Amino acid sequence: MDLLVALDDSEPGWAALEYALEEHPEADITVTHVVDLSESGYGEFAHLGSDTMAERRRERAEELFEEARERATGREPPAEIETELLEGPPATEIIELAAERGVDRICVGSHGRTGVSRILLGSVAERIARRAPVPVTIVR
Repeated sequence: MDLLVALDDSEPGWAALEYALEEHPEADITVTHVVDLSESGYGEFAHLGSDTMAERRRERAEELFEEARERATGREPPAEIETELLEGPPATEIIELAAERGVDRICVGSHGRTGVSRILLGSVAERIARRAPVPVTIVR
């Protein structure tokens, strides 16, 4: 089984990775993180510039990947994961990667957001679940 785990630096994101490692110990797991420069905090572009901001987000993604590798190799038996850094709209990039790689399942963390349609799911998790070409496991 090939699994794609969408990882952001949130409790549900880490829970999705832990779920994949625990429930599918024999799977080939690819952990992906998406850098989306269109979602910038107030004034980030003005203070840092887009190149600096992009580089900081890529560096943070590498830190997330390193922690994911540590969590995977710290298991018994140790697991190996592949990592993939993407740039663009998160849901779109994750869905496209899943299709390109022919994965069997996507694991993603849920997020409680405001608004009636997002009481249980974050907007990224919701878009992935609605549009993915494969089954999606959403972990809280």
